[in-house]
Amino acid sequence: MTNVPPTPSGLRGAVDLSSLVDRAQRPPQPPAPAGGATGVPVAGGPGSESGADMTVPSLVLDVTDQSFQDVLQLSTIVPVIVDIWAEWCGPCKQLSPILEQLTAEYDGRVLLAKVDADTNPQLVQAFQAQSIPTVAALIGGRPLGLFVGALPEAQVRDVYEQVLAAAAENGVSGRVTVDGAAPADAVEQGEPEPEPLPPHHQAAYDAIEQGDYATAIQEYKTAIAQDPHDQMAVAGLAQVSLLDRLNGHTADEIRAAAAADPTDVAAQLAVADLDISGGHVDDAFGRLLDLVPTVFGDAREPLRARLVEYFELIGTEDPRVIAARRRLASALY
Repeated sequence: MTNVPPTPSGLRGAVDLSSLVDRAQRPPQPPAPAGGATGVPVAGGPGSESGADMTVPSLVLDVTDQSFQDVLQLSTIVPVIVDIWAEWCGPCKQLSPILEQLTAEYDGRVLLAKVDADTNPQLVQAFQAQSIPTVAALIGGRPLGLFVGALPEAQVRDVYEQVLAAAAENGVSGRVTVDGAAPADAVEQGEPEPEPLPPHHQAAYDAIEQGDYATAIQEYKTAIAQDPHDQMAVAGLAQVSLLDRLNGHTADEIRAAAAADPTDVAAQLAVADLDISGGHVDDAFGRLLDLVPTVFGDAREPLRARLVEYFELIGTEDPRVIAARRRLASALY
């Protein structure tokens, strides 16, 4: 049996991109001109031997529903990491700098495609992004789900290594260069230092990398006590609390307990955690919201508190959160 949450090196399998992959099956179109409003301008193309002649405007590309075909073509040369994010998403702000830093470190062996969830509904649906950030990969035009939520740098680095290994096994081991880029050593000398995290956030990240979730929880709580409006700390606390609750348990164990007694609040909370960790947001919300009207008094508080935690984790502006919050208020009052 596999412990949950899944290790980041376990690729979660293919997702359905049929509505968008169809575009890539059409005869190749000429690359868009550099600086065009749509498309990802490239030079060389998928026919370039081992990607040696492939140039791109940047290793980090903003991708839209309309320009996705170009990214599929690029994924035949190098693996492409797909980051589905949103401006209002706290965990996205923690994860995106890590993805961008690692992409730069791999120096053209991997690309990062950033997808704004608010403006690209087709890609959100195609990648089955029920929660953000959602991170996937494209290897030779084939999509693979990777993970949901923000992870520490060490775990994300492990994901990159696994993606590169899978790409090599499938003959995707080229390299791209940035159009007009300076030599790597010159770029490194001129790179500004990344902005440091606030002290308690950094301490929490360090603790998570060591698997010390209790310390990370305390660090985030301290950050919130110092600034109750620190939304990144609130989201971080929700995420690490989820990891802590799931740590040491198995998916089979959790689901068996919930199935054995649908009225057991603790068991249903545990399986809702499992759903959230796998990106099944609607299932988690529905499970707990269905349970709220069946319990009374103090027994409702754990359900309410857990749902509020999920709301912070997913993002308070997410339409699913807005609908669930409305339904919870109706059930409670």
